[in-house]
Amino acid sequence: MMECGLWISAGDHQNKKGNSNNNSLWGFNNESEHDLALMVSDFLENNGGSAGADSWCSSDTDSGLSDLISLSDKISYHKHSVCQYDLDLLSVVHSLILSMVETHLHYVKSGPCNASCIRYYLVKLLRLSGYDAAVCVSRWQRSGKVPGGDHEYIDVVNYNNGNSERLIIDIDFRSHFEIARAVDSYDQILNSLPVVYVGSWIRLKQLLQLMVEAARSSLKQNSMPFPPWRSLAYLQAKWQSPYQRQIAPIEHNISGSNVWSGHKQCKGHLRRLQPSLQSELEAERLLKPINIDNTQKLKHERARRSSFRAL
Repeated sequence: MMECGLWISAGDHQNKKGNSNNNSLWGFNNESEHDLALMVSDFLENNGGSAGADSWCSSDTDSGLSDLISLSDKISYHKHSVCQYDLDLLSVVHSLILSMVETHLHYVKSGPCNASCIRYYLVKLLRLSGYDAAVCVSRWQRSGKVPGGDHEYIDVVNYNNGNSERLIIDIDFRSHFEIARAVDSYDQILNSLPVVYVGSWIRLKQLLQLMVEAARSSLKQNSMPFPPWRSLAYLQAKWQSPYQRQIAPIEHNISGSNVWSGHKQCKGHLRRLQPSLQSELEAERLLKPINIDNTQKLKHERARRSSFRAL
């Protein structure tokens, strides 16, 4: 059934407002958040207001569905085009995240953690496992239509034969692409993205480009304008901007009961992250036997044909 209703311009504003908290978590001042708020307000006045009373539908149009299906195929290809080192690191990251318990997070940082404890604890575990891992805090200034902002993620530097490659880990990957009033097929594409991104910048950039196209298609079907904070330039800035590597958070002298307080954000994040990751892994396990069976059948068929040729 087609679900239609009235699109209110502030819907995407509210959605972005919820996500914008990520931009002020890492100890910076509020300049980037203020810039983004001004840009959202300006965008709604000059672009969104004219579409405020337009109707929207969550179902796809025929042409829009075709476009999004094509993008979904490309995303699946890039998602699984991974080298062995990336696969091994991905497996390690999954195992470490699933092994975490909430009490571990209290010992990462005293007092309010602003939801960063999971990243710092994961970095600690990765370093104990022999990886050169660190939390990266990036920040960029407003440039033209691109809002300023800041972001926190993890990187691992892989040293191989005198060369080094930097791999990116983002434990809240899907949240960067959530949009208001998404059509059904866009939500399916969103859910096809990895829960935790682990891989090179090149592959990440390819996924960003495809998700921007998908968002543009979804918004266009609902006659909604494309805001600058959904642009490729804004998304790329999160991982490509100048950054500082940190192995441990800056500690402050906090004593008493405060040591055990202020971890609501990271606890809530962990409670959401682990089930989502577990569901993704279980879904992939269901597909593996089919692939293995097909491979075995193919090998058996090749062996049978070879034996016939030998006769």
